[in-house]
Amino acid sequence: MESNTVVVDGIRMRWEESGAGTPVVLVHGIPTSPALWRHVAPKLEGRILAWEMVGYGQSIAQGKDRDISVAAQAQHLLSWLDSINVERPVLVGHDLGGGVAQIAAVQRPDRFAGLLLTNAISYDSWPIPSVKAMRAAAPLARLTPDPMFRGVLAQLMFRGHDDRDVAKDSLDIHIRPYLEHGGADAMVRQVQALDVADTEAIADQLPQLDLPARIVWGDADQFQKLEYGERLARDLRAPLRRIPGGKHFTPEDHPDVMAEEIEALLATVREGRS
Repeated sequence: MESNTVVVDGIRMRWEESGAGTPVVLVHGIPTSPALWRHVAPKLEGRILAWEMVGYGQSIAQGKDRDISVAAQAQHLLSWLDSINVERPVLVGHDLGGGVAQIAAVQRPDRFAGLLLTNAISYDSWPIPSVKAMRAAAPLARLTPDPMFRGVLAQLMFRGHDDRDVAKDSLDIHIRPYLEHGGADAMVRQVQALDVADTEAIADQLPQLDLPARIVWGDADQFQKLEYGERLARDLRAPLRRIPGGKHFTPEDHPDVMAEEIEALLATVREGRS
Protein backbone atom coordinates (compact mmCIF):
# COMPACT_ATOMS: atom_id res chain seq x y z
CA MET A 1 0.00 0.00 0.00
CA GLU A 2 1.13 3.56 -0.72
CA SER A 3 1.38 6.10 2.09
CA ASN A 4 -0.39 9.42 1.52
CA THR A 5 -0.92 12.64 3.46
CA VAL A 6 -3.21 15.64 3.15
CA VAL A 7 -3.69 18.71 5.33
CA VAL A 8 -7.27 19.00 6.58
CA ASP A 9 -8.29 21.85 8.90
CA GLY A 10 -4.63 22.40 9.70
CA ILE A 11 -4.04 18.73 10.56
CA ARG A 12 -1.74 16.56 8.47
CA MET A 13 -3.69 13.34 8.04
CA ARG A 14 -2.12 10.13 6.83
CA TRP A 15 -3.52 7.01 5.18
CA GLU A 16 -2.36 4.03 3.18
CA GLU A 17 -4.07 3.20 -0.10
CA SER A 18 -4.15 0.56 -2.81
CA GLY A 19 -6.41 -0.63 -5.63
CA ALA A 20 -9.35 0.93 -7.43
CA GLY A 21 -13.10 0.55 -7.50
CA THR A 22 -15.58 0.51 -4.62
CA PRO A 23 -13.93 2.35 -1.72
CA VAL A 24 -13.34 0.60 1.60
CA VAL A 25 -12.12 2.65 4.56
CA LEU A 26 -10.34 0.72 7.34
CA VAL A 27 -10.02 2.31 10.80
CA HIS A 28 -7.66 0.92 13.46
CA GLY A 29 -7.76 1.29 17.24
CA ILE A 30 -5.31 1.52 20.13
CA PRO A 31 -2.38 0.77 20.25
CA THR A 32 -2.20 0.23 16.50
CA SER A 33 -2.13 2.11 13.20
CA PRO A 34 -3.00 1.37 9.54
CA ALA A 35 -0.47 -1.47 9.80
CA LEU A 36 -3.19 -3.39 11.65
CA TRP A 37 -4.72 -4.14 8.24
CA ARG A 38 -1.48 -5.20 6.51
CA HIS A 39 -2.65 -8.81 5.99
CA VAL A 40 -6.29 -7.92 5.20
CA ALA A 41 -5.91 -5.17 2.60
CA PRO A 42 -4.11 -7.32 -0.04
CA LYS A 43 -7.00 -9.81 0.02
CA LEU A 44 -9.66 -7.20 -0.83
CA GLU A 45 -11.03 -6.00 -4.15
CA GLY A 46 -11.65 -2.27 -4.54
CA ARG A 47 -10.06 0.99 -3.50
CA ILE A 48 -8.68 0.28 -0.03
CA LEU A 49 -7.89 3.21 2.27
CA ALA A 50 -6.47 2.52 5.74
CA TRP A 51 -6.86 5.79 7.64
CA GLU A 52 -4.61 6.76 10.54
CA MET A 53 -6.35 8.35 13.50
CA VAL A 54 -4.99 11.74 14.53
CA GLY A 55 -2.46 11.26 17.32
CA TYR A 56 -1.70 7.61 16.47
CA GLY A 57 1.00 5.79 14.50
CA GLN A 58 3.13 8.11 12.40
CA SER A 59 0.60 10.87 13.22
CA ILE A 60 1.27 10.90 16.97
CA ALA A 61 2.74 14.41 16.76
CA GLN A 62 -0.45 15.68 15.10
CA GLY A 63 -2.38 14.81 18.25
CA LYS A 64 -0.49 17.13 20.59
CA ASP A 65 -2.73 19.87 22.01
CA ARG A 66 -5.68 18.57 19.94
CA ASP A 67 -8.86 16.70 20.78
CA ILE A 68 -8.18 13.06 19.89
CA SER A 69 -11.22 11.55 21.57
CA VAL A 70 -13.25 8.94 19.72
CA ALA A 71 -15.96 11.53 18.96
CA ALA A 72 -13.35 13.96 17.62
CA GLN A 73 -11.81 11.21 15.48
CA ALA A 74 -15.21 10.68 13.84
CA GLN A 75 -15.22 14.34 12.82
CA HIS A 76 -11.62 14.08 11.60
CA LEU A 77 -12.59 11.04 9.54
CA LEU A 78 -15.56 12.80 7.94
CA SER A 79 -13.46 15.87 7.13
CA TRP A 80 -10.77 13.70 5.59
CA LEU A 81 -13.27 11.84 3.42
CA ASP A 82 -14.68 15.14 2.18
CA SER A 83 -11.20 16.49 1.47
CA ILE A 84 -10.19 13.57 -0.76
CA ASN A 85 -13.65 13.21 -2.34
CA VAL A 86 -14.34 9.62 -1.34
CA GLU A 87 -18.04 8.98 -1.90
CA ARG A 88 -20.02 6.46 0.15
CA PRO A 89 -17.30 3.99 1.14
CA VAL A 90 -17.83 0.80 3.08
CA LEU A 91 -16.58 1.63 6.58
CA VAL A 92 -14.71 -0.99 8.63
CA GLY A 93 -13.65 -0.40 12.24
CA HIS A 94 -11.74 -2.34 14.90
CA ASP A 95 -11.47 -1.47 18.60
CA LEU A 96 -11.56 2.34 18.98
CA GLY A 97 -11.90 2.55 15.22
CA GLY A 98 -15.18 0.72 15.56
CA GLY A 99 -16.43 3.43 17.89
CA VAL A 100 -15.28 6.08 15.44
CA ALA A 101 -17.13 4.23 12.67
CA GLN A 102 -20.37 4.02 14.66
CA ILE A 103 -20.34 7.73 15.50
CA ALA A 104 -19.49 8.79 11.94
CA ALA A 105 -22.19 6.53 10.48
CA VAL A 106 -24.85 7.77 12.91
CA GLN A 107 -23.97 11.41 12.28
CA ARG A 108 -23.69 11.10 8.49
CA PRO A 109 -25.37 7.90 7.29
CA ASP A 110 -25.59 9.39 3.80
CA ARG A 111 -21.78 9.31 3.59
CA PHE A 112 -21.46 5.52 3.85
CA ALA A 113 -22.58 2.48 1.89
CA GLY A 114 -22.03 -0.13 4.57
CA LEU A 115 -20.59 -0.76 8.03
CA LEU A 116 -18.51 -3.63 9.42
CA LEU A 117 -17.40 -3.78 13.04
CA THR A 118 -14.95 -6.23 14.57
CA ASN A 119 -14.23 -6.44 18.29
CA ALA A 120 -15.16 -2.79 18.52
CA ILE A 121 -15.82 -0.55 21.48
CA SER A 122 -19.51 0.22 21.89
CA TYR A 123 -22.10 1.26 24.43
CA ASP A 124 -20.42 1.05 27.88
CA SER A 125 -17.88 -1.64 26.94
CA TRP A 126 -14.81 0.51 27.49
CA PRO A 127 -12.23 1.73 28.51
CA ILE A 128 -10.82 -1.61 29.64
CA PRO A 129 -9.30 -1.88 33.17
CA SER A 130 -5.66 -1.62 32.06
CA VAL A 131 -6.43 1.59 30.19
CA LYS A 132 -8.26 3.00 33.21
CA ALA A 133 -5.24 2.14 35.36
CA MET A 134 -2.86 3.90 32.99
CA ARG A 135 -5.09 6.97 32.95
CA ALA A 136 -5.31 7.05 36.76
CA ALA A 137 -1.53 6.80 37.04
CA ALA A 138 -0.85 9.21 34.16
CA PRO A 139 1.76 11.44 35.89
CA LEU A 140 3.95 8.40 36.60
CA ALA A 141 2.93 6.30 33.58
CA ARG A 142 4.11 8.95 31.13
CA LEU A 143 7.63 8.62 32.60
CA THR A 144 7.84 4.87 31.99
CA PRO A 145 11.24 4.01 30.41
CA ASP A 146 11.10 2.48 26.94
CA PRO A 147 12.13 -1.07 28.00
CA MET A 148 9.39 -1.13 30.65
CA PHE A 149 6.90 0.37 28.22
CA ARG A 150 7.69 -2.43 25.78
CA GLY A 151 6.82 -4.90 28.54
CA VAL A 152 3.48 -3.17 29.15
CA LEU A 153 2.63 -3.24 25.47
CA ALA A 154 3.78 -6.86 25.20
CA GLN A 155 1.30 -7.90 27.90
CA LEU A 156 -1.51 -6.20 25.98
CA MET A 157 -0.53 -7.82 22.70
CA PHE A 158 -0.17 -11.34 24.09
CA ARG A 159 -3.53 -11.10 25.91
CA GLY A 160 -5.18 -9.80 22.75
CA HIS A 161 -3.88 -12.33 20.20
CA ASP A 162 -4.70 -16.00 19.92
CA ASP A 163 -1.64 -16.58 17.71
CA ARG A 164 1.55 -16.07 19.72
CA ASP A 165 3.80 -15.66 16.67
CA VAL A 166 1.49 -13.00 15.27
CA ALA A 167 1.53 -11.27 18.66
CA LYS A 168 5.33 -11.03 18.57
CA ASP A 169 5.25 -9.57 15.06
CA SER A 170 2.46 -7.19 16.04
CA LEU A 171 4.41 -5.93 19.05
CA ASP A 172 7.48 -5.20 16.93
CA ILE A 173 5.39 -3.30 14.37
CA HIS A 174 3.11 -1.30 16.64
CA ILE A 175 5.68 -0.25 19.23
CA ARG A 176 7.85 1.52 16.66
CA PRO A 177 5.75 4.70 16.30
CA TYR A 178 5.58 5.06 20.07
CA LEU A 179 9.36 4.74 20.47
CA GLU A 180 9.87 7.25 17.65
CA HIS A 181 7.34 9.76 18.99
CA GLY A 182 7.50 9.91 22.77
CA GLY A 183 7.15 6.38 24.13
CA ALA A 184 4.76 5.94 27.04
CA ASP A 185 3.91 9.65 27.08
CA ALA A 186 2.30 9.29 23.63
CA MET A 187 0.08 6.44 24.80
CA VAL A 188 -0.88 8.32 27.97
CA ARG A 189 -2.13 11.20 25.80
CA GLN A 190 -4.23 8.72 23.85
CA VAL A 191 -5.82 7.09 26.89
CA GLN A 192 -6.48 10.42 28.60
CA ALA A 193 -8.65 11.39 25.61
CA LEU A 194 -10.96 8.39 25.97
CA ASP A 195 -14.51 8.93 27.23
CA VAL A 196 -17.22 6.26 27.25
CA ALA A 197 -19.81 9.01 26.86
CA ASP A 198 -18.81 9.19 23.17
CA THR A 199 -20.38 5.83 22.33
CA GLU A 200 -23.12 6.03 24.94
CA ALA A 201 -24.33 9.23 23.27
CA ILE A 202 -25.17 7.46 20.01
CA ALA A 203 -26.18 4.02 21.35
CA ASP A 204 -29.92 4.62 21.07
CA GLN A 205 -29.52 5.75 17.45
CA LEU A 206 -27.87 2.55 16.21
CA PRO A 207 -31.20 0.70 15.68
CA GLN A 208 -32.32 3.53 13.37
CA LEU A 209 -29.19 3.27 11.23
CA ASP A 210 -30.30 2.06 7.81
CA LEU A 211 -27.06 0.67 6.39
CA PRO A 212 -26.02 -2.83 5.34
CA ALA A 213 -23.88 -4.08 8.21
CA ARG A 214 -21.90 -7.08 9.40
CA ILE A 215 -20.31 -7.95 12.74
CA VAL A 216 -17.20 -10.12 13.17
CA TRP A 217 -16.09 -11.09 16.67
CA GLY A 218 -13.36 -13.15 18.29
CA ASP A 219 -15.46 -14.91 20.90
CA ALA A 220 -12.61 -15.28 23.41
CA ASP A 221 -11.80 -11.54 23.48
CA GLN A 222 -10.99 -10.46 27.03
CA PHE A 223 -11.14 -6.75 26.14
CA GLN A 224 -14.41 -6.46 24.19
CA LYS A 225 -16.78 -9.21 25.25
CA LEU A 226 -18.88 -11.19 22.80
CA GLU A 227 -22.10 -9.93 24.40
CA TYR A 228 -21.37 -6.49 22.95
CA GLY A 229 -20.91 -7.95 19.48
CA GLU A 230 -24.25 -9.73 19.89
CA ARG A 231 -25.92 -6.47 20.96
CA LEU A 232 -24.46 -4.62 17.97
CA ALA A 233 -25.71 -7.36 15.66
CA ARG A 234 -29.23 -7.04 17.06
CA ASP A 235 -29.28 -3.23 16.91
CA LEU A 236 -27.86 -3.08 13.40
CA ARG A 237 -29.89 -6.08 12.17
CA ALA A 238 -26.59 -7.54 11.01
CA PRO A 239 -25.25 -11.08 10.73
CA LEU A 240 -22.68 -11.93 13.40
CA ARG A 241 -19.73 -14.14 12.51
CA ARG A 242 -18.10 -15.57 15.60
CA ILE A 243 -14.46 -16.61 15.43
CA PRO A 244 -14.18 -19.55 17.86
CA GLY A 245 -11.24 -18.97 20.18
CA GLY A 246 -10.50 -15.67 18.49
CA LYS A 247 -9.30 -12.85 20.68
CA HIS A 248 -9.13 -9.10 20.19
CA PHE A 249 -6.83 -8.39 17.25
CA THR A 250 -8.89 -10.18 14.60
CA PRO A 251 -7.41 -8.34 11.56
CA GLU A 252 -3.98 -9.71 12.46
CA ASP A 253 -4.87 -13.19 13.71
CA HIS A 254 -7.66 -13.90 11.21
CA PRO A 255 -7.12 -11.84 8.03
CA ASP A 256 -8.84 -14.44 5.82
CA VAL A 257 -12.03 -14.27 7.89
CA MET A 258 -11.94 -10.49 7.91
CA ALA A 259 -11.44 -10.34 4.14
CA GLU A 260 -14.29 -12.80 3.53
CA GLU A 261 -16.70 -10.74 5.63
CA ILE A 262 -15.68 -7.42 4.08
CA GLU A 263 -16.09 -8.92 0.61
CA ALA A 264 -19.52 -10.26 1.61
CA LEU A 265 -20.56 -6.76 2.66
CA LEU A 266 -19.14 -5.32 -0.55
CA ALA A 267 -21.20 -7.82 -2.55
CA THR A 268 -24.35 -6.66 -0.72
CA VAL A 269 -23.50 -3.03 -1.42
CA ARG A 270 -22.80 -3.67 -5.10
CA GLU A 271 -26.08 -5.56 -5.48
CA GLY A 272 -27.91 -2.62 -3.94
CA ARG A 273 -26.29 -0.21 -6.38
CA SER A 274 -27.04 -2.29 -9.48
